[in-house]
Amino acid sequence: MASDRGSRRAHVVGAGIAGLAAAVDFVRRGWPVTLYEAAAQAGGRCRSYHDAKLDRWIDNGNHMLLAANTAALSYLDQIGAGDRVTRPQRTAFPFLDLKTGEAWQVEPSRGALPWWIFDSRRRIPGTAAGDYLAALRLARAPRDATVADCLRTHGPLWERFWVPLTVAALNTHPREASARLLWLVVRESFAKGAAACRPYVARHSLSDTFVDPALAMLADRGGEVHFGQRLRALEFADAGVAALTFGERRIALDAADAVVLALPPGNATELVPGLTVPEDSRPIVNAHIRLPEGAVPKRRLPPELPILGLVGGAADWLFLRDDVASLTVSAAETLADDPAEEIAKRMWRDTARALGLDPAAAPITRIIKERRATLAQTPDALRRRPPQQTRWPNLALAGDWTDTGYPATIESAVRSGLAAVKTLAKS
Repeated sequence: MASDRGSRRAHVVGAGIAGLAAAVDFVRRGWPVTLYEAAAQAGGRCRSYHDAKLDRWIDNGNHMLLAANTAALSYLDQIGAGDRVTRPQRTAFPFLDLKTGEAWQVEPSRGALPWWIFDSRRRIPGTAAGDYLAALRLARAPRDATVADCLRTHGPLWERFWVPLTVAALNTHPREASARLLWLVVRESFAKGAAACRPYVARHSLSDTFVDPALAMLADRGGEVHFGQRLRALEFADAGVAALTFGERRIALDAADAVVLALPPGNATELVPGLTVPEDSRPIVNAHIRLPEGAVPKRRLPPELPILGLVGGAADWLFLRDDVASLTVSAAETLADDPAEEIAKRMWRDTARALGLDPAAAPITRIIKERRATLAQTPDALRRRPPQQTRWPNLALAGDWTDTGYPATIESAVRSGLAAVKTLAKS
């Protein structure tokens, strides 16, 4: 790869967030870039579309960033989309217990010292200050420990904090989820105070925020983007990848070219010999509900943070954008097998209770099941996450499932793309 940069070209296969982050970083470094995507649109599991049933633009899922997600936020700034996420002035996560009607906010202290846990008005109802100190057990957890191995698995703090936090961050129930990985989340956010865990959500849509500006930047910098291109094979030679095959189309590579494979793990194993990847995954179910015409929620959500954490029901989080309530159920192994009609009824019951609407209404609802939303973030699965660098000098992997050290989230996807480029761009 000791060639003049002008003769190099980066080939990025997969236009999800990991692939977009890699392509953006390549063009920022002055590389010509070609981006290939099998689908008709970019974004992967972070995309938006107009739903004919709802007659609204919706996201395929709900995503929230924290201020600690520095790579993802930097990516947004680089593509000129930093103003497309809400930026609340204060850090407070609102919650509602759908069974009891109790409402509270998790509001970390400004500094690293968790003074908030000593204030009964700021603690989660039913908890004591000493309950929170158990988080230190996560820091000392052995590699094979689950969250449940380290914490007391009953009581208000478990039900109202640890379970919601674990399934939201890791999409895996705490009885299976890696304690070490959850500790990383706690260490990088709550342990650093309010400034590190301030939540951000897309103002309009995921595509408007994470995808469209990246495609516009690539086009402005001369990047090529080809949709409907499914990679069928990698042709290997002694020096690395020699060609890409898309059906009947074969693209021969120059010796100095670089390839980033930003595909789901199952697709990557079909293309890369001897690749070990996490095989187990967990689903996420999302419900998008168009509120009945004229319905006015009794519970208002602030426009800069239109989210509500839910416990005691079927859904984990409620996001409100205009007249569409979007609910997320993470680690949804059992729910994902239910008929969409039944899921819709349960999601409306949760929505009606949360927002103070008529539970007898039958609003238009779209159910989206992402059956392989993320890898199962168990201790065993984490050991199977491969690095971005491969044994072929011109091939690197990207994806939230690779070994970034972070949960399989947007932050992990962006970090993987940057790591892949750094590996390949060495001069």
